[in-house]
Amino acid sequence: MTASRPLRHLGFIHLVPFDRDDPRAGFDDAIELFRYAEELGLDSGWTRTRHLQHGVSAPAVLFGAISQRTERIGLGNAVIPVGFENPFRLAEDLATVDVISGGRALPGLSVHPPAYDDAANDLVHDTGWRDEDYGYGRIERLRSLLAGDRVREVPEYNGIGGDFDSERVEPHSPGLSDRLWYGGGSLRSAEWAGSAGLNWLVSNISSAENGVTDFAQAQRNQIDAFRAAHPAGDAARATVARVIVPTDGATPEQERKYRAYAEARNPRTEQVHGRNTIIAKDVLGSQDEIIEFIRGDIAFQAADDYLFELPFEFELEDWKQILHQLATRIGPALGWTPANARSGA
Repeated sequence: MTASRPLRHLGFIHLVPFDRDDPRAGFDDAIELFRYAEELGLDSGWTRTRHLQHGVSAPAVLFGAISQRTERIGLGNAVIPVGFENPFRLAEDLATVDVISGGRALPGLSVHPPAYDDAANDLVHDTGWRDEDYGYGRIERLRSLLAGDRVREVPEYNGIGGDFDSERVEPHSPGLSDRLWYGGGSLRSAEWAGSAGLNWLVSNISSAENGVTDFAQAQRNQIDAFRAAHPAGDAARATVARVIVPTDGATPEQERKYRAYAEARNPRTEQVHGRNTIIAKDVLGSQDEIIEFIRGDIAFQAADDYLFELPFEFELEDWKQILHQLATRIGPALGWTPANARSGA
């Protein structure tokens, strides 16, 4: 079976894990990984955002550094939980890194209410979190600010610093507000993202709804609902991300590590967690096995872009091996052409 939609873009998602006693090494590895991915011709690299964990918590800052070591690769967030953010300040950070990178930012977003205990929420969000609205409106406000909508009226310059005043968020990066993605896992969020005209991103955690517990079917239903609600209809853009680990090109030691990793995680995929959370099984195998899986997965068939989620516990050389197989063998077999070949470089 072949994919029903042509594969447009290929990339990866990275947690940017680090040793709490030596975080610089983890960030240096991330910069090198993005540089290597660009060399391979991959279209984009995405970072997860993690707070109170050993993962990148300030993605715009890291992307500012990565932008100085790369020239073309897209810089995506998968995803920024906007509940931790002030939309105004987030707009400034995203616009700044978009300008610095030459228009390469791909902001992925989600909304959730504070989830820590009350004491921790008071420290993280300040005591006003109990009265805040943590719904989709935060993303609408962020998009408006990124689009350059007026925040205030600027009074006539009176000789005291006003020559620098602006009525909108600065810097302004044209087009950034049209590159927003919503990372979701439910029919409700899919329908909202579509009606809002955003792009849609799904990963290896989703929701069982309407009696559907098959992971691929659940995600396909979300993609279909997203496009049905989107002004662009079938042309609306959707991306599927999964943990995919190719064994081709791996050393025997790497392959043993990869298989142990996948086997340890498989039990969590065999049940529904909590109210309705379902988790996709990691895809581990040869190039042919991975290609067969992707071609047979109805969520992938409906997607425009594919992202490989890199296992958290691996190391730089393992991630490079995965990306090399993705860019040189798996992607081309699925009909994708590396970006540097498309541009004639």
